[in-house]
Amino acid sequence: MQIGIDLGATKLEYVLLDNNNKELERSRTETPKNFPNTITLIAEIVQKLEKKYKSKFVIGICHPGNIDSSTGMIKNAHNSVWLNNKNLISELKKKINNDIFSENDANCFSLSEALDGAARHYNSVFGIILGSGCGGGLVINKKIVSGANGLGGEWSLNQMPLKEIKSNIKYSDKFDFTQRIEGFLSGKSIEKNFELFFKKKMSAKEIFSEYRNKNQDAINFINKYKDYLSRSLVIIITTIDPDAIVFGGGVSNEIDFLDELKLRTSKYLNEKNLKTVFLKPIYGDASGVRGAALLGRQNLT
Repeated sequence: MQIGIDLGATKLEYVLLDNNNKELERSRTETPKNFPNTITLIAEIVQKLEKKYKSKFVIGICHPGNIDSSTGMIKNAHNSVWLNNKNLISELKKKINNDIFSENDANCFSLSEALDGAARHYNSVFGIILGSGCGGGLVINKKIVSGANGLGGEWSLNQMPLKEIKSNIKYSDKFDFTQRIEGFLSGKSIEKNFELFFKKKMSAKEIFSEYRNKNQDAINFINKYKDYLSRSLVIIITTIDPDAIVFGGGVSNEIDFLDELKLRTSKYLNEKNLKTVFLKPIYGDASGVRGAALLGRQNLT
């Protein structure tokens, strides 16, 4: 049995899987907004489960940001800044004596769907998280590819390939994050850009609902969003050319136009018979925490 923990910006979810990937327990709670309390909460969850099942477990943790392989420190956790420059594993080991492994949350999502989820029949899988933020993960032959800098799959850090923003790029010490793919595709950017264009403050979920209800402003906005997303997918396919792309996260739950998205992407690529398969996840919002548990198992085999 393995414990998986999804350490999100707002919620901390855990799952206990048996050796056949069956969920024995799953629960979630609010994420503490500081590092010491986060460590304490994770340790308490592990101790509670070990006491109940009278067993010692391997632990896998998925979290925002990436890990610097030379220091073990987390970096680029933009929505969970209290994790940055912290060594999650070494601090946890001061409280619990377990084998602990951690990875970026999008990587764990991708692993879950590649191992026994929607993309289980494919060798190369790219998982996309479109939530409040935006990220990605690459799995090849059922193994996460983190890369030398821990940035494998982080395609959302690229500049959005649009002619209209090229003249606005500012070459300065402070990077202009609004030019990045995440600044066009994440839930937060959807809300910010919609308010900027139409002077209306709405949630991403409400904007998609209005789109389905034939509101013209929402239709125009989401059609532009489809174009942005298709352009960004060109980067993935021309760089990695995966067998399958799996779309996860809260914003992806609102997307019911994968066929149209694939058609738009194929036109940008000038590929009439685009073989890349576009998929929705089998395990949905639970894929990240499942992937964390499976991560722990993989690292001990």
